[in-house]
Amino acid sequence: MRERSQPSAKTWLDEPEDISDAVHLLRRIGRKKRGNIMRIRKPLGLLLLTLLSALTAAAARDAAPPFMARTLTGETFTNDSLKGQVVLLQFWTTWCPYCRRDQPVLDKIARDFSGEGLVVLAVNAGESGETVKTYLEKHPRSCNVVLAKDTNLLGAFTLKGVPSYVLIDRDGNIAGTDEDIGGNLGIRGLL
Repeated sequence: MRERSQPSAKTWLDEPEDISDAVHLLRRIGRKKRGNIMRIRKPLGLLLLTLLSALTAAAARDAAPPFMARTLTGETFTNDSLKGQVVLLQFWTTWCPYCRRDQPVLDKIARDFSGEGLVVLAVNAGESGETVKTYLEKHPRSCNVVLAKDTNLLGAFTLKGVPSYVLIDRDGNIAGTDEDIGGNLGIRGLL
């Protein structure tokens, strides 16, 4: 294990520099709580998820690729039209149970933060317009829904699966990415 020097104003616990910092922190916490592993498993997992998300977000400040997206309501968004706003992209499908799980949370976040400059674009990953519209009749969404045929976003990002999320900051840079972050805690954590 490597030696650590801790600066006086800020410790290495404040901003983990790499995965080994996160692992070291988890080991220290685990040693203090040996008695009941079930009691600490969930908090440790959440801590690790938070630390890994912070590391991903810190490394992901590349400019977002140029894109255009037209919603089902006919509204058009581009990089230029969204400058100064935070954009959360969700790549989803109608058949994905995890996408369905996240839908109410994402819609609530879209409603809660729309007045603060957040735009949520739910980009369907390749299904027909008829399939998506039929799904939305039974499961309406309050965020902006975009069909694959109405955007170049699917080609602009490499997706490993659905749901996948990309957060674009007010300057048009990628602030974070995640796959299957799931639920209120994960999505709000990405923001």
